[in-house]
Amino acid sequence: MKIAALRQKIKPWMLPIAMLAGIVFHEYIHYIAFLSKYLIFVMLLITYCRVKMSDFHTGPYIWWLLAVQLGGAVAVYLALEPFSPELAQGAFICIFCPTATAAPVITGMLGGSVSRVATYSLFSHVSVALLAPMLLSFMSPETHISFGESVVVIARSVLPLILGPLALAFLFQRYVPRVHAGIAGHQGLSFYIWAVALIIVVGNSVSFLMKQPADKLPEILMLASVSLLVCLGLFGVGRRIGARFGDRISAAQSLGQKNTVLAIWLALTYLNPIVSAAPAAYVAWHNTINSWQIYLHERKAGQIKKD
Repeated sequence: MKIAALRQKIKPWMLPIAMLAGIVFHEYIHYIAFLSKYLIFVMLLITYCRVKMSDFHTGPYIWWLLAVQLGGAVAVYLALEPFSPELAQGAFICIFCPTATAAPVITGMLGGSVSRVATYSLFSHVSVALLAPMLLSFMSPETHISFGESVVVIARSVLPLILGPLALAFLFQRYVPRVHAGIAGHQGLSFYIWAVALIIVVGNSVSFLMKQPADKLPEILMLASVSLLVCLGLFGVGRRIGARFGDRISAAQSLGQKNTVLAIWLALTYLNPIVSAAPAAYVAWHNTINSWQIYLHERKAGQIKKD
């Protein structure tokens, strides 16, 4: 009981602790970086074992979010490009970037719909895989990577990570229900697995930023500021859209929590490399917001139990 109580007190602070650990030990993160995709696969499997196939469906909710992600990214780019192409590209890549593969995990912790976020995450990633080569090549015509090659690289690196654990969860449910029920009963594990994965993500982002030339610092700070404004805007717009469909949490996480690893790769592949500082900084912003949301959620849950 004491261990459970201690774990409950530490839980709201786990993400800040993980982020701090990633910053402090960033020089050594490359030794365990390969574990990241496996950790994400396992925590998604745990999360997906709590949903049914019938829970997945499309509707206006999906199209509203896609309109913001895709149309909003283009609109913001066109508005900022006359003032600064780099800031415009940084804002674009943060908005255009698909939903984080771990978003269903955080959504489940906050009481949102895991199936809605998982469905949108799939649509989000497929849309980016198809549109990124065309849109980003337009912004940086000198890129030498082909359309087909880019689609294959994005699809190969992201889709198995989304579809793999989902398919495995449904196979367990159909053929080994006891295993499925056992995994579904340990939802709390996914949070701590994500905390470990977050150490790696933050560590990699810090290492990346540390390698940038010192004379680029003012531009990096500007890109970080733009990504903060984008992050706050996406969470806010997501909550407003979610209010229309009775699920503010899921919509906010779908738009606000981003696959920054993919965003950094896209920026480095197609755009001015300095632009990748925007999604690198976004790692801190969306995880800080998630930490605060989890803290408030846990505190509210604790108050309800006391009452």
